[in-house]
Amino acid sequence: MATSLITETKMSVRILVVTNDSTVFRSKGIDSAFNMFGGRATEVKSLVARLDQAVDGEGKKLCDVSYGVITTRYGFVPGNYVIDSYPRVMANRREYEFVDAAKHFVDQVSYLCRPFDKVIFCIPKDMFAMFLEADAIEDGKLIAVTSPDFREECEKRGWTFLERRGARVGSENADEIERLVREICAGR
Repeated sequence: MATSLITETKMSVRILVVTNDSTVFRSKGIDSAFNMFGGRATEVKSLVARLDQAVDGEGKKLCDVSYGVITTRYGFVPGNYVIDSYPRVMANRREYEFVDAAKHFVDQVSYLCRPFDKVIFCIPKDMFAMFLEADAIEDGKLIAVTSPDFREECEKRGWTFLERRGARVGSENADEIERLVREICAGR
């Protein structure tokens, strides 16, 4: 009888964090999407770093974290993609819809959510509404840091609702997100 060389391994939890661009450009030229934006995006980048550095009780990496930015010029961009700065950032529903018509970020991000265990949205209220209307993200998949206006919709879909506090995340929400991720990992 042959013995299997395959051993059971604990699969890492995969997390995607999505935010939008900021009017504060840290670089005036070419840089990664992760480094390009400061201002309000800084809270989200701190959350990404926190999750990326988190370890379990045995000292092993808690989860694999991916980061992406919905940008005015390029649509959705993974955090490690290199982009160029641009003169103006979308700021309202009309502008979000205009950029989405050209770049299809709602469809793109919704599709990219599929392989992840959890997706964390830290995006403006009107942009979040566009994702709700598209109704293309799996029930139970999302942790939404957003307006209280969407609490009921999130709960209907089995998404975790966290009221936006601070610039985009807030320290209480960052603590809760890490707790939720640890809970997911413990269930593996």
